[in-house]
Order: sequence, then C-alpha cells, then structure tokens
Amino acid sequence: MTNSDNPTRNSSQSPVWFAMSAPFGRVLKAKALLDSKSVKSFVPMKYEMVSDKEGNKSRKLVPAISNSLFAYTTKENIQSIKKNVSFLQYLVKREDDRNLPIIVPDYQMEQFIKVCDTHDERLRYLAPDEINLDKGTPVKIIGSTFDGVEGLFVRVEGKRKKQVVVLVQGVTAVVLAEFTDGYLQVINDK
Repeated sequence: MTNSDNPTRNSSQSPVWFAMSAPFGRVLKAKALLDSKSVKSFVPMKYEMVSDKEGNKSRKLVPAISNSLFAYTTKENIQSIKKNVSFLQYLVKREDDRNLPIIVPDYQMEQFIKVCDTHDERLRYLAPDEINLDKGTPVKIIGSTFDGVEGLFVRVEGKRKKQVVVLVQGVTAVVLAEFTDGYLQVINDK
C-alpha cells in the first residue's frame, strides 16, 4: 500500500477522499458548493427516465447513490466549508468508541470513478451490507469499457452468474455487468 492509498495518513494536511452525505436531495447542491470552493468532488450518476409536466419522458443523469458524494481535500479545508453548510456531513465509521470520517483510499476512488463515469445502465449500486465479499476472487478486467478496472468476482444475490464488484470500503459497491472468464485476469499478489 502506497502512502496515497493509506487512509490513516494525516488527512488534516494532505488531501484525501472524504465520503460525505448531503441529505434530502441536496447532493448536487453540495457538489456545486464544493466546485465553487475549488474542491475536487465526485457524485456517481446514472441515467433515469423522467417525465415532465406534459408527460413527455426523457433520459436524465441523476445521482446514483442517494445523498452520497466524495470530496478530495484536506481535513482543515472540509471542516472550514462544513462550518457554514449544515447539510454537508461526513459519512462515519465507528472505531475505538468514536465516530471517524470515512476516508476512501485514492486507488479505490480511481477504480470507482472509472466505472461510474461510464454511466453504463447495467451498473447496480449496493450498500456494503448487501453483498458478501469474503468469498470474492480479486480480478482485473481485460478489454471492454472497464479495461484495467480491478474488483472482486463474486456471486450477487438474484443473479445466476458471478459478477465483478468494485468496492468503496464502508460506503458502497457497484456491480458491473456479467463477464466470462476470458475477460478477467485473476490477481494473485493482493
């Protein structure tokens, strides 16, 4: 693990990916605010069919994960922004009887962004507790839109074949379309 992948490094001085929440449908408002402060941020988006007042349907990009976004900045900077924005909150994990902000390793975010930015309609977003990753095989995708993406090859409930899952530890998992063994390379060194 490189220093840039170590979520325990001193995040008050180095920029890291914070998992954030903006409840009540304010994710895009939070992203716009972060953008205005020159903070790199990411909101996974998906296409959805929406109807206007006249009943006309069209495809529109909407947030794929309710209330969730990711901000790449220092802890000092995000704390400063949060002071004036009550709806921007950390996603937290419980550790040593304390709630600590979830920091996503750079490599996990790179993989996650690469997958989400395809806006592939077959992507399925899951909460971490919706899938058992213990029995997964680490793989790398060879070819296709997802070339170079690493994830776990696991069985997903409700699907006959195993699928590749890219995980953002403690936050979400995104399930890719089914693959045949010819498009996957098993990773043995992890």
